[in-house]
Amino acid sequence: TDPLLYRFHEILLQFGVPMKEIIHEKFGDGIMSAVDFTVKIDKDETIKDAPRVNINMSGKFLPYKRW
Repeated sequence: TDPLLYRFHEILLQFGVPMKEIIHEKFGDGIMSAVDFTVKIDKDETIKDAPRVNINMSGKFLPYKRW
């Protein structure tokens, strides 16, 4: 397995539930679209020790529909 892809998987395992809870707290019950979705990746070199990776995920919020 690619180490970077493994780290993404690890991030979601560790922070996925808290991220979901924050989204539900701020937006209500629903999901973030993976179709209407963009990712922006930047390099932050303001910290002297090592550059930081900034990943911004932007997806349309889709509230759950009541049947």
